[in-house]
Amino acid sequence: MQRIQVIDSHTGGEPTRIIIAGGPDLGDGPLQDRRRIFAERFDDIRRAVVDEPRGSDVLIGGLLCKPVDNRCSAGVIFFDTAGFLGMCGHGTMGFVATLQHLGHIELGPHTIETPVGPVEIELAENNHVTIQNVASYRTHANVQIDVPNYGLVIGDIAWGGNWFFLVKNSSEELSSDNTDHLLRVTKQIRAALKQQGVRGPNQEEIDHIELYGPAMDSANQSKNFVLCPGGEYDRSPCGTGTSAKLACLAADGILGAGEVWRQESIIGSVFECSYQQTGDEKIVPTIRGQAYVCGESNLILDPHDPFCMGIQI
Repeated sequence: MQRIQVIDSHTGGEPTRIIIAGGPDLGDGPLQDRRRIFAERFDDIRRAVVDEPRGSDVLIGGLLCKPVDNRCSAGVIFFDTAGFLGMCGHGTMGFVATLQHLGHIELGPHTIETPVGPVEIELAENNHVTIQNVASYRTHANVQIDVPNYGLVIGDIAWGGNWFFLVKNSSEELSSDNTDHLLRVTKQIRAALKQQGVRGPNQEEIDHIELYGPAMDSANQSKNFVLCPGGEYDRSPCGTGTSAKLACLAADGILGAGEVWRQESIIGSVFECSYQQTGDEKIVPTIRGQAYVCGESNLILDPHDPFCMGIQI
């Protein structure tokens, strides 16, 4: 009988579950290699941690890793019910809150290692975490997609640690009581992207869809709704999605370097964001939010349990 020790947190309402003990031994190579080994040899552990009956499509998982770069306080490999992620903004904030809860880090600046590169963070009082995300950029603007039984959709393709299609012409009502409809619409858009062969520059799947519109609170600039790969929506404003949004705003000349953008989520939580230009048409986003540890537990993997490694639907 196997036990996996985890700590749960949430960032702006979006949950993260970090494996802190009992996870797979992936060696001590680069995190990209360890992510590949995780996917190839231990995918059943991923499913056991985040799939039902222990998890759900909304849950992001992570594995605490020893970093390769000795400048980093810790390393992490993120995953969800659909597979493995390069980076996760809200997950990194939850991961940092978890490290503080464990006594591994104190208030101040730190570096976290991820499979797509190091992420600079700052842990402050009152559960505030600021992350300096990976370099983000837009690859295509005003891409037209014909979505069957819905109509023409126009959007931008951008990278913020994951690939996003950010819809420009959405007239959908972005409210928490309209999420079932918004999920159907964004899933239709994602399916149309796949069917019409619209992908990232190296044929990467565009697995996140972002709608945005006016904020509910006048102190904020925008509200978003983000479809995640597992088929659920992000309760937070989405760190990588907001990074992709900032890249588009910068490319369009709407938001200048150092200017503040307050991004509201579908449930009203907020990330405060800005960026710096890199000089190569990319930006480095900075995102600030709040993350709270909300649980500690041991997951029991009983080999006699027919759903020990998760329910596959």
